[in-house]
Amino acid sequence: MYRGVKRIADLLFALVAIVIAGPLLLVLALAIRLDSAGPVFFLQRRAGRDGTFFRIVKFRTMRTDTPADMPTHLLKGADSHITRVGRFLRKSSLDELPQLINILAGHMSLVGPRPALWNQEDLIALRQANGSSGIRPGLTGWAQVNGRDELPIEVKADLDGYYAAHCGPALDLKILWLTARQVIRGSGVGEGQK
Repeated sequence: MYRGVKRIADLLFALVAIVIAGPLLLVLALAIRLDSAGPVFFLQRRAGRDGTFFRIVKFRTMRTDTPADMPTHLLKGADSHITRVGRFLRKSSLDELPQLINILAGHMSLVGPRPALWNQEDLIALRQANGSSGIRPGLTGWAQVNGRDELPIEVKADLDGYYAAHCGPALDLKILWLTARQVIRGSGVGEGQK
């Protein structure tokens, strides 16, 4: 029953957020265009619910010659690929705002496991094993508020499994609160191999 209520809440939140954040989205889009050559948006194939795939929408934060389909935390010299505006967008997590479109389209939820890249077979397999691949991926999730990019794949998958087993309004509200705190602090964002 909660999944149906959650979907309605996701739709309402995404609609209101797009209306309220509309001017900010336009300013950010203009800043990206003025800062570097290339498109404003970055589309990437990601794993959705139950083995499906979709195109995630993000603000582009990297140069267009950056290797595609590689998680940033595995990219050698990631800093050299990130644009000036992109650095700010990633630190503030504002690059994620266009995913409100994915929420409206039903690809994503506000809270759930972050959608894996299509080629992150290890993470996808672990999620299938623990049941977390059966829920809609999220803009934020339990793994994001417990370490984000700093976590090994196995730990992320375990946290996703915990979320799948305990999904409910109380846990979702806790995750949203912790996400807001983490975004304000700018913590947990990993930029390339250490």
